[in-house]
Amino acid sequence: MIKGELGLSLSVVALAIGIVNIFLLLFLLKEYLKTYKQIKSGFTIGLMYFSTFLLLQNIVTTIFLALHLIMLSDISPMNANISEINGPRLPLFLINVVQLIALSILFKITRE
Repeated sequence: MIKGELGLSLSVVALAIGIVNIFLLLFLLKEYLKTYKQIKSGFTIGLMYFSTFLLLQNIVTTIFLALHLIMLSDISPMNANISEINGPRLPLFLINVVQLIALSILFKITRE
């Protein structure tokens, strides 16, 4: 169980990373659409589908993280009991970090 400031900090950082991931995915979708208009490749359509579903997953996850933080706003951080039963904060944080790294690499490759 993650309690207090650490749990709250993990939730806030996971939320911020989720928002960055959403913007990276929006940029990638825009670039893939531009590429598809130029070359009409099936591979590019696949990238667009992949990015769209990953974007939806990130939007849903980020909304749930934000709702969790809103519900905690009435509780003082030192008394906040952020259990994994209420929501798996550490796994969501780690997933968002891994996605951020992967999307940053894809972003760099796409810009070249």
